[in-house]
Amino acid sequence: MKRLTKFLLPVLILAVGFGVFQYLKQTRPERPPAEIVERVWRIEAETVEPRRLSPGLELYGSVQTPDLLRAAASAQARVAGVLVREGDRVEAGQLLVELDPRDFSFRLAQARARIDELEAQVESEQTGHETDLAALEQERKLLAIAQDGVERASQLTKQRVGSQTDLDIAEQELARQALAVSNREMNIADFPARRRALEARRASARAGLEEIALELERAPVVAPYDAIIAKVSVTAGDQVRKDDILLTLYAIDSLEVRARIPAPFQAELSASLQAEGRLPATATVGERTLKLSLERLAGEASASGIDGLFDIEDEEGLLRAGQMIALRLDRPPRDGVVPAPFGAVYGGDRVYTLVDGRMKGVSVRSLGSWFTETGEERLLVQAPDLAAGDRLIVTHMPNAVDGLRVEAVQ
Repeated sequence: MKRLTKFLLPVLILAVGFGVFQYLKQTRPERPPAEIVERVWRIEAETVEPRRLSPGLELYGSVQTPDLLRAAASAQARVAGVLVREGDRVEAGQLLVELDPRDFSFRLAQARARIDELEAQVESEQTGHETDLAALEQERKLLAIAQDGVERASQLTKQRVGSQTDLDIAEQELARQALAVSNREMNIADFPARRRALEARRASARAGLEEIALELERAPVVAPYDAIIAKVSVTAGDQVRKDDILLTLYAIDSLEVRARIPAPFQAELSASLQAEGRLPATATVGERTLKLSLERLAGEASASGIDGLFDIEDEEGLLRAGQMIALRLDRPPRDGVVPAPFGAVYGGDRVYTLVDGRMKGVSVRSLGSWFTETGEERLLVQAPDLAAGDRLIVTHMPNAVDGLRVEAVQ
């Protein structure tokens, strides 16, 4: 009996517990089904107003000049003084470097002495020529006398009055006199050639004197225009040779900016330049904004693009050759573009509009950046499905999808 009781008691407890559980389950109160409420995201929206605007192109360029002047020494000399330093702004006509004029004085004296010597030779040659002309007449008379002497000696010899020796002597005298006349005539005939040679040497000496005088005139290096000293290569006391570079300078108004224009924009900007003549651009240097304009494209291009050459309209001494600057080029204006905040554009080609409280995606084409009057930078986009009056969602949503429930903040 004990064993039976020990077996039935647990079974009875389990049965009673199961019965109580079933009773409680059947008598519990009914819970209403959970109501799912869709979340509403709060966003900001702007009214779309398509406009005619010029997209910008950000470029990086270097300041350079095509008129870099390398002032060289006009002759071998010693540097007497250097009156400027690197980076100085100088005015046209200002003295920059001076060479010692004493290095030119002895050369001038030598050149003048050489000219005097040649002029004396020309005068001597002229005098000799006049003497030859006068002597020729006398030598011709002597020649005639010698000829008569030969004839007389010949007749005497035939008459057996004179000797053969006398005839030989007379013939020798005739030959010598004929040779003297011939030499005198040749000397006279050669006079124009000798005179031209002396005159040519004199002209060369005069040219040498003018060259030295020009070197002396150019010895003081002066600024040919308002310029900036880029580099000074000598100091006072240096011994320089002819054509050694003394300093380098460039005109203030010759600076220009060279910047690489990417290949995708090359055709567009080339056509705009032909139509407009120039395209406006700006650059920021410190707290100053400089106005530039794209004047021309470089003569050679590459696969990456082509260099654009920008004229600086109001430099005002802020730039130096070799300086790197960032600039912004205004591309040709486009119609029907919308300036959208960068956060409103997803992937560069998609924005969302607010339609009946939900987000609706619109595919767009990005054209470039643009600055508002307050200096805010925006991205210009264009799309046929983006019309005036549409509400553009400008709040960046990390979970942006079509149909997302949103509410515009008033």
